[in-house]
Amino acid sequence: MMKVSAMINSAIVYILLLPMATPFEYKICNLGWKHISHKHNEASYQNAWCSLNGGIAEFKNKDFTRVDCLTNTHAIEFDFADKWAQSLGQALHYSVMTGKKPKVILILDEPYKQMIYFKRVQKIGEEYKIDTEYVTNDILKLNKEQKCSYSKCKCHNK
Repeated sequence: MMKVSAMINSAIVYILLLPMATPFEYKICNLGWKHISHKHNEASYQNAWCSLNGGIAEFKNKDFTRVDCLTNTHAIEFDFADKWAQSLGQALHYSVMTGKKPKVILILDEPYKQMIYFKRVQKIGEEYKIDTEYVTNDILKLNKEQKCSYSKCKCHNK
């Protein structure tokens, strides 16, 4: 009887803590769909990094796809941690289109919780010669109101 009670108590604690353990923040949109929400746009991170590293943001390829940031050496794809797998494919495609080395920069809203996704990208990157990096909100240099300097970011919408 004691074992069953302990199991039930453990299950209750697990259920109560589960929402806090998720590495992503979810919201319901006006159509009723549940989706992952981010306080800042992907473009906010890509513009901050690209300007710090002398790259060209939104470089247009011949096939009309757009490299998030093109530097002298790399074709870079930025993506949030939940899109870690697709970021690899996009970086490879941009590499083929530009002749530059592929690179993935993963955006970690919650670095402690989301580092597992970067480790996946990093491991695959090592195997297939794709450079990897991650950025956090620190690159945005947020002001006191937690707003970034990128004027088109959704953090500036009410």
